[in-house]
Parts: sequence; C-alpha cells; structure tokens
Amino acid sequence: MRCLFFLFLFMTAVLPAHPQTADSLQARLDEVVERNLPQGSSVGIMVYDLTDNRPLYLRDADKLCRPASTMKLMTAVTALDMPGADRPFSTELWYKGHIERDTLHGDLYVVGGFDPEFCLEDMDSLVEALCRLPFHTLQGKVYGDLSVKDSLYWGAGWLWDDNPSAFQPYLSPLMLEKGTVKVTAYPADIRGVPARLVCFPPSSYYSVDNNTRTRTPRAGGFKLTRDWMDNGNRLLATGNIAGAQALTVNLFRSERMFMHVLVERMRGRGLQVDSVYAFRKLEADSTAVRVAVQHTPMQAVLDQMMKESDNLNAEAVLWSIGRQVSDGRPVTAKDGLGQVKALIAKLGLDARDYRLADGCGLSHYDYLSPRLLVETLKYAYARTSIFGKLYKSLPVSGMDGTLKYRLGRGTPCYRRVHAKTGSYTGVNCLAGYLQTAGGHWLAFAIMNQNVMSGRASRILQDSICLQLVGVH
Repeated sequence: MRCLFFLFLFMTAVLPAHPQTADSLQARLDEVVERNLPQGSSVGIMVYDLTDNRPLYLRDADKLCRPASTMKLMTAVTALDMPGADRPFSTELWYKGHIERDTLHGDLYVVGGFDPEFCLEDMDSLVEALCRLPFHTLQGKVYGDLSVKDSLYWGAGWLWDDNPSAFQPYLSPLMLEKGTVKVTAYPADIRGVPARLVCFPPSSYYSVDNNTRTRTPRAGGFKLTRDWMDNGNRLLATGNIAGAQALTVNLFRSERMFMHVLVERMRGRGLQVDSVYAFRKLEADSTAVRVAVQHTPMQAVLDQMMKESDNLNAEAVLWSIGRQVSDGRPVTAKDGLGQVKALIAKLGLDARDYRLADGCGLSHYDYLSPRLLVETLKYAYARTSIFGKLYKSLPVSGMDGTLKYRLGRGTPCYRRVHAKTGSYTGVNCLAGYLQTAGGHWLAFAIMNQNVMSGRASRILQDSICLQLVGVH
C-alpha cells in the first residue's frame, strides 16, 4: 500500500490533468526540468513529433554531450543502412593439406569474423564437424586467422582502470563467451572453509586463487578480479559466500583464450593434436577445404547490443561496418567511424561538428548532441527496412533490457517507450521512441551531463517521458 501511495503522489506531481497543447507542453516540460534537473548538472533535450513532422521541445538541442551508450544508436543505424545490413557474423573452420590413413597431413585454420555471440556450444559444433572427417591425427598446426582486423583491442579514450570489468572487452576476430569467464561460488558445508567455485567456460587458460570463506561475514562481500596490471589471467576470488553468487571478469588476449579452448575441446574428443597453436592468415588455394562455418544473425547481435547495452557487440558491429569498405585489408576503427560520419552527412549535418571515437560509447572522447541523435532516429523511422530491426532491438519500458524496471506497470508509459539508455560516471542519457496516448510517434533524446546521481537523472528522464505520453 505504501508503494501505491508514493506512486500516486509521483503520478499526480508529473502528469497533466488534461490533454496538452504545444504551449502547455512546453511550459510543463520547462517546469519538470527546472524541478528535477540534478544540482550542478546540465541537460540537452530534443523531442520531435514524427506523426505531425514537427519539433515539440528543444532545450540546448545542439549542446555537445558525451553520449555514453546512446552512441550505440549511431552504430546500429549505420549498420542497418549499409548494403550488407543482413550479413551474419561468421566463424569458419578450414584445413589445408590431404588426409591419408587416419592422418591429416596439413594445418587447421579457424578464420575469425568478429562474432561476439560465439559460445562454447558453437565451438563444440565446429569440433563435431571436424570429428566427422576421416582422421584422428593432425600432423601440422592449428592456426587462428585474425587477419581481418588491426591489432588494437580497445577503443580510443577507454579507461585503463575499468579493466578487468566484463563490460570492458578485448575485441578480436575470434572471441569465445565474449572473452570472459564467469565464476559461480557455492557455500561449502562447513563454515569458514573456502567456497566451491565453478568456472565457465572451463579451461586451463586461466587459474583461480580461491580465498573465499563460507558463511563468514567478516570476509566481506564476494569479489572477483585478476592480475590485470601484469596482463595475466590468474583470477582471485575473495569474500563471504552465504549463498550462490556469480561474478564475471574479462580475460587478457581473448583470441588466445579462443584457441586454447579449441585445442582442449579437440583433444577432449580424442583428436591427436599439438597443444601449441599459432596465428597465421589462411591463404586459400586448391588444397584448402572449408570444414564448417558458424553464423550469428545481425539481428541477434543487435538485440543483445541494444537491450543489454553490450559493448563488445557494439564494437563488433562497428568493425563489421568497416569491413565492408576496407577492400580486404585489416579493418580499423576509422573504417567503421568513417561510415558513421557518412550517415551524419546524409542527415544534413556536418560530421566535423561532432567527435566519434568508438562504437559503444565507452570512450570519453565521444561528443554528440541531442539533435544528432533525434535526426538519426528520424532517419531510421522513415525507412522501414531500418526501423523494424532497430525498434525490435530497443529496450521496452517495464518489459526488458535496461528499461525493465523503469516506467513499468501502473504508469502510462508502460510498454510505450522503446529507447536506449546510456550512463557512466557523470553522464546519464536516454534516447529513442515513445508512442503517446493520442497515437503520436515521438523521437526524443535527453542528455544529462555532469550529474553525480544516476537515480536523480533517471527521475528527470522518466518525468519527461510521463509528460510526453500525454501528447494528443
């Protein structure tokens, strides 16, 4: 009952009693911003009525702001606007040589294609395809082909001390389980002894120091890190374990993790193969045979990228954009960002007025504006082939993704807001689409900067959305 009472107070404080005219909406939004703007922060806002084709509200719409993960809107729309918008992410398994008397005289190659959703089940599918060939012994090497990409694994302006967080991934053409390891801790039967740790994916590529304690509050909360300052993969688990808990960290050199686990899975299936792997480009010729290929559809990558704000997926999409224009040479971030700038030109804006550094928004070098985000949303809305895929991928208020617990049941915005969130310290943004009670479609961008309270910024954004839903 107390929750319902406070919800009632909140609703009556922010919602108008009658349908709004343009003037009344302007006044109400001004009032909402003045009342809810977090102290010491600034905000840029643009709202556009896609149904009536007119701007509804502008407040510092050209203000340059760090977009955080709303940068993913630019990456997604650019990818969907490319000729290869439906091209899947592929990982291929090849061999070169000949098979004779249960032996492959030659080499195996795994050719990477930036698939950020490649999982252990996919790897086992490749190994299964290999096991169907008439050999059990490899007299040669296992190579990973990373030639599609340059050697930089992080974006410009990423924070070094965000490592080894799982949200700061190592991008590679070959990635397994997003280049991370998940450690689940289960309490032991005896208080004070180390908990039981289960790691996924299992591999000898990393090691684990278990300093946890079962039902020992003085041990502190469960923590997981690794020796990242030394670019090592020794994990350290500490803290009190009273019930099952799980944490995830990234691993250094995701491509080496991929190859290491691949060789382990091959040997586990009885294939005799050298445990030492290497990296080399596959030169396709008459002796090269493709054994198998694993595909992940672009839509699946976009859904994870937008709904769960997955940074690895966004970077993979940026490189897939660049791959279409790289003419076979190793792809760089500049290739992908060049196409984002080309999209900005299509919008009638000047890319030189903005700063683009990565595809996911982790970089503190990114600078966009509310107007740029809204123009991008307008561009997508006007093109059915883009809008359908983008709209499907966006978090839905009260339903899923990063909006699952916002503007939910009991509010007029429930299921009416499809938008991308974006936040890190000092920045909190929301941009996307909203369908009003009157049936109008709106595109909006709210970019709150220099804000110390994410909760206060979300209240501002939600209050604005609650006003917009009353548009007729």
